[in-house]
Amino acid sequence: MNIIAYLEPHIENIYEKAVHWRRYLHENPELSFQEAKTSAWIQKKLEDMGCQVQRCTQSNGLIVSIVGALSGPTIALRADMDGLPIQDEKTVAYASKVPNVMHACGHDGHTATLLAVAQFYMQHTDKLKGERRLLFQPAEEVAPGGAAPMIAEGALLGVDVVYGVHLWTPLSYGKVSTRGGNFMSAVDDFYIDIEGLGGHGGMPHDTVDTIVVGSQFVQSLQTIVSRNVNPMNPAVVTVGSFQAGHASNIIAERCGIKGTIRTFDESTRALIHEKLENILTTTCEMYGATYSYNLKKGYPSVINDETEANRVLSVARDVMGTDNVIVAEPIMIAEDFSYYLKEVPGCFMFVGAGNEDCQATYAHHHAKFDIDERAMNNAIRMLVHVAEQYAQ
Repeated sequence: MNIIAYLEPHIENIYEKAVHWRRYLHENPELSFQEAKTSAWIQKKLEDMGCQVQRCTQSNGLIVSIVGALSGPTIALRADMDGLPIQDEKTVAYASKVPNVMHACGHDGHTATLLAVAQFYMQHTDKLKGERRLLFQPAEEVAPGGAAPMIAEGALLGVDVVYGVHLWTPLSYGKVSTRGGNFMSAVDDFYIDIEGLGGHGGMPHDTVDTIVVGSQFVQSLQTIVSRNVNPMNPAVVTVGSFQAGHASNIIAERCGIKGTIRTFDESTRALIHEKLENILTTTCEMYGATYSYNLKKGYPSVINDETEANRVLSVARDVMGTDNVIVAEPIMIAEDFSYYLKEVPGCFMFVGAGNEDCQATYAHHHAKFDIDERAMNNAIRMLVHVAEQYAQ
C-alpha cells in the first residue's frame, strides 16, 4: 500500500502537535544567525522521534536523513526558522515573549510543519521509498542567508529534487499557488552617502547642497527601468530611505540614500548595477559632490523547475481541489530557497494562510502578522503528497 494512505487517518493528530510546536516557536523567536536555542529545541524534538540529526558547523542549520526500507529517490524538504526585529503587537496567548523580536513571516509555521512531516515519516519508514532529507534552515531573512552554508555542508548531496513551502497570508486559507520558471525575484540593496558642503540657507552659492544632489540622483534613477531595461524583463528600483539635514535654514552637508533592486534576469541585474553607479558618479560630478557607494548583492531569483512546478500544481488539484489552485504571477520578493534550485530541480510553493475570521490578514513583516494555523495542515499534506508522487 502507498505511504500516502497512512497520512490521512493521522493528519489531525499530527496537525495538533504542529500547532503546539508553532506556538512555542512564536513565543520564543530568535533573529537570523542567532537561532542557537531554536536549533537546539528543534534538534531535541527530532531526536525524541528517533531521527539522526546532523548539526551544521557553519550555522544553526540541521540536516535530517530519514531512510526508508524501500529503494527510491532522495527528496529534500526545507523549512526556515528565523524571526524578525519587530515588536509583536498581537493580543494572543502565544504572542512573542522576546522584546522587539517576533515571527512575522511564518517561519515558525514552516518549522512546525516540517517537524510534523518528520514525525509522519519516522512512523512509516517501513513503507518509505528512498530518503527524505529534511533541512531546517536558519537565516533566511538576512543575506547572505542560511541556504548556501547548508549546501556547502552537504545538505543536497545525492538529492534528486527539493521542495519548499511558504505559508502565505495574501493567499486565502485552502489555496495553493506556484508557477514554473521565474517565481520570486533576485534582490540587491544599495547604500549611498553623498557629501557636499554645508552652509547657511540664505547663502546657497557658497555650498554644495546634498539635498539637491540626492534629489537629482533619485529622479534620474527612474530612467533606468523606464529607458534602459527591456520592458519584457520585469525590474524594480526603489529608494526606501532619504536622510539629509535637520534645520530649515541650514544646507545639508551630507545625504544618505538606501534602496533596493529587484530583477529576474541576470543580465538585467548587471545592467541596473552599472547604470545606477554611472548615474551616481555623473550626478555628483555635475554638482561638485563626492560619494561612497555600497552595493549588497542578495539572493538570486527563485526559478522553479517547470516539470516540478507542474507536479506541484497537479498534486494540489488532487489534494486541495481544482478551484483552490492558482498559477501564480511572478512576485518581486526574494527567498534564498533560490540557492537550492540552482543545484537541483525543485519547486517552491505558497500555501494559503490568510483568513479574516482569525485576523490573519496582515502583511508579512507586519507587527500584527499571524496565520490561519490550519494552513499547516495543508502544508503537511502538500509536502508529503508531492514527495510521494515523485517517488512513485
